[in-house]
Formats: sequence, structure tokens, C-alpha cells
Amino acid sequence: QVQLVESGGGLVQPGGSLRLSCAASGFSLEHYTIGWFRRAPGGVREGVSCIVSSDGSTHYIDPVKGRFTISRDNAKNTVFLQMNSLQPEDTGVYYCADACRSSGATSWGQGTQVTVSS
Repeated sequence: QVQLVESGGGLVQPGGSLRLSCAASGFSLEHYTIGWFRRAPGGVREGVSCIVSSDGSTHYIDPVKGRFTISRDNAKNTVFLQMNSLQPEDTGVYYCADACRSSGATSWGQGTQVTVSS
């Protein structure tokens, strides 16, 4: 059974950092494109970043470029999202899935809450 589990969310002050983890079971993340998505309170889910399986390329939406870094540890079968210089507008539930676009995702994690507030 394919399963993705996110962790690492929490409450952080503006300017702070968090590292989210997306751990996989039932398949090897190394062979899958993995994306991070978020849903702000009252908002729609948006793609934030993804790492492509074929060439390891990484992609980010403009608001997080230079602040967020996606990476993959094949030995741990985990994809990370390092989030620095967090801002209140980064608040939301963060999900990982097996695609860069939500329309192409077939497996989703349960989400982890990120709250940026003073």
C-alpha cells in the first residue's frame, strides 16, 4: 500500500524556519516525482515546490523562491522541504503528493499544519 506521511509542521514566528518531511512507505520515493502543496485558511490548495524523479530538477512558485528548498534522501525514503524566512502568508496545511500538479497526484499525505505568527 502506497502511503505518504508528512511531519515537521508547527508554530513559528515570522522569520523562523521549519523543515517538513514527507516519508513514503510501499514504494521508493527515488522513482517518483514528489510535490509539496499547501492550503491557506479559507484558500485553495496550491503547489509550492516539487522534485522531479527523472532528473532531480526542482521547481518552486515565485513567493517561496530563495526561501524554501526541496530535497530528497533516498536512504531514508523521504523528501524534505526546508522553509526559511517564514512569513504569515506561508501559514496553511502542507501536503505532499506524488506529482508536481494536484491534477496528476494519486497519493496524498494527511497534511501537517504550519502556522507563522508572532
